Amino acid sequence: VQLQASGGGLVQAGGSLRLSCAASGRTFSSYNVGWFRQAPGKEREFVAAVNWDGGRTSYADSVKDRFTISRQNFKNMVYLEMNSLKPEDTAVYYCGAGINYHTDSPDLSQRTEYDYWGRGTQVTVSS
Repeated sequence: VQLQASGGGLVQAGGSLRLSCAASGRTFSSYNVGWFRQAPGKEREFVAAVNWDGGRTSYADSVKDRFTISRQNFKNMVYLEMNSLKPEDTAVYYCGAGINYHTDSPDLSQRTEYDYWGRGTQVTVSS
Protein backbone atom coordinates (compact mmCIF):
# COMPACT_ATOMS: atom_id res chain seq x y z
CA VAL A 1 0.00 0.00 0.00
CA GLN A 2 1.27 3.45 -0.90
CA LEU A 3 -0.22 6.49 0.76
CA GLN A 4 -0.26 10.17 -0.12
CA ALA A 5 -1.59 12.84 2.21
CA SER A 6 -2.78 16.18 0.84
CA GLY A 7 -4.98 19.13 1.67
CA GLY A 8 -2.81 20.96 4.14
CA GLY A 9 -2.29 24.69 4.09
CA LEU A 10 -2.33 27.92 6.04
CA VAL A 11 -5.55 28.82 7.82
CA GLN A 12 -6.57 31.25 10.52
CA ALA A 13 -7.61 30.06 13.94
CA GLY A 14 -11.23 28.97 13.88
CA GLY A 15 -11.02 27.93 10.26
CA SER A 16 -11.37 24.54 8.61
CA LEU A 17 -9.38 22.22 6.39
CA ARG A 18 -10.00 18.79 4.92
CA LEU A 19 -7.07 16.45 4.58
CA SER A 20 -7.13 13.55 2.18
CA CYS A 21 -5.18 10.32 2.24
CA ALA A 22 -5.09 8.58 -1.14
CA ALA A 23 -4.05 4.95 -1.22
CA SER A 24 -2.95 2.61 -3.94
CA GLY A 25 -3.53 -1.11 -3.84
CA ARG A 26 -6.58 -3.26 -4.35
CA THR A 27 -6.65 -4.42 -0.71
CA PHE A 28 -6.87 -0.97 0.83
CA SER A 29 -10.34 -1.77 2.15
CA SER A 30 -8.73 -4.31 4.48
CA TYR A 31 -6.55 -1.72 6.21
CA ASN A 32 -7.13 0.33 9.30
CA VAL A 33 -6.06 3.94 8.72
CA GLY A 34 -4.83 6.52 11.18
CA TRP A 35 -3.88 10.17 11.09
CA PHE A 36 -0.93 11.30 13.17
CA ARG A 37 0.80 14.65 13.42
CA GLN A 38 4.21 15.92 14.32
CA ALA A 39 5.01 19.45 15.40
CA PRO A 40 8.58 20.79 15.38
CA GLY A 41 10.56 19.41 18.28
CA LYS A 42 7.79 17.01 19.29
CA GLU A 43 7.09 13.35 18.80
CA ARG A 44 4.54 12.14 16.31
CA GLU A 45 1.17 11.90 18.04
CA PHE A 46 -2.11 10.22 17.34
CA VAL A 47 -4.95 12.33 15.95
CA ALA A 48 -7.70 10.05 14.63
CA ALA A 49 -8.26 6.60 13.18
CA VAL A 50 -10.86 4.57 11.36
CA ASN A 51 -11.03 0.80 11.10
CA TRP A 52 -11.08 -1.10 7.83
CA ASP A 53 -14.83 -0.89 7.17
CA GLY A 54 -15.45 2.53 8.67
CA GLY A 55 -17.49 1.10 11.49
CA ARG A 56 -15.20 2.24 14.28
CA THR A 57 -13.44 5.55 14.78
CA SER A 58 -11.27 6.95 17.54
CA TYR A 59 -9.92 10.40 18.31
CA ALA A 60 -7.34 12.05 20.48
CA ASP A 61 -8.96 14.06 23.26
CA SER A 62 -7.39 17.23 21.89
CA VAL A 63 -9.33 16.97 18.61
CA LYS A 64 -12.53 15.25 19.70
CA ASP A 65 -15.65 17.15 18.61
CA ARG A 66 -13.57 19.23 16.17
CA PHE A 67 -12.16 16.64 13.76
CA THR A 68 -13.98 13.93 11.86
CA ILE A 69 -12.37 10.98 10.10
CA SER A 70 -14.12 9.11 7.33
CA ARG A 71 -13.28 6.78 4.46
CA GLN A 72 -14.56 5.80 1.04
CA ASN A 73 -13.12 2.40 0.25
CA PHE A 74 -14.43 2.38 -3.32
CA LYS A 75 -12.26 5.46 -3.93
CA ASN A 76 -9.32 4.25 -1.80
CA MET A 77 -9.60 7.47 0.18
CA VAL A 78 -9.59 8.50 3.84
CA TYR A 79 -10.45 12.03 4.93
CA LEU A 80 -9.86 14.14 8.01
CA GLU A 81 -12.26 17.04 8.33
CA MET A 82 -10.76 19.60 10.72
CA ASN A 83 -12.91 22.38 12.13
CA SER A 84 -12.35 25.08 14.75
CA LEU A 85 -8.65 24.86 14.15
CA LYS A 86 -6.28 26.15 16.79
CA PRO A 87 -2.65 27.27 16.57
CA GLU A 88 -1.68 24.17 18.53
CA ASP A 89 -2.99 22.05 15.64
CA THR A 90 -0.04 23.26 13.57
CA ALA A 91 2.00 20.25 12.49
CA VAL A 92 2.84 17.95 9.64
CA TYR A 93 0.01 15.45 9.29
CA TYR A 94 0.66 11.88 8.21
CA CYS A 95 -1.66 9.03 7.35
CA GLY A 96 -0.75 5.45 8.10
CA ALA A 97 -2.30 2.11 7.17
CA GLY A 98 -2.06 -1.30 8.77
CA ILE A 99 -3.75 -4.64 9.41
CA ASN A 100 -3.86 -6.41 12.75
CA TYR A 101 -4.33 -10.13 12.20
CA HIS A 102 -4.47 -10.91 15.94
CA THR A 103 -7.50 -8.98 17.11
CA ASP A 104 -10.66 -7.46 15.67
CA SER A 105 -10.33 -4.46 17.98
CA PRO A 106 -6.78 -3.17 17.95
CA ASP A 107 -5.81 0.04 19.69
CA LEU A 108 -5.69 2.28 16.63
CA SER A 109 -4.04 5.10 18.56
CA GLN A 110 -0.77 3.20 18.60
CA ARG A 111 1.80 3.90 15.91
CA THR A 112 2.78 0.25 15.93
CA GLU A 113 -0.56 -0.61 14.34
CA TYR A 114 0.54 0.98 11.06
CA ASP A 115 2.97 -0.55 8.62
CA TYR A 116 2.71 1.97 5.81
CA TRP A 117 3.08 5.72 5.94
CA GLY A 118 2.68 8.45 3.41
CA ARG A 119 4.55 11.70 3.09
CA GLY A 120 2.98 14.29 5.32
CA THR A 121 1.10 17.46 4.58
CA GLN A 122 1.78 20.69 6.46
CA VAL A 123 -1.03 22.34 8.39
CA THR A 124 -0.34 25.80 9.78
CA VAL A 125 -2.90 27.61 11.91
CA SER A 126 -2.25 31.28 12.56
CA SER A 127 -3.58 33.09 15.61
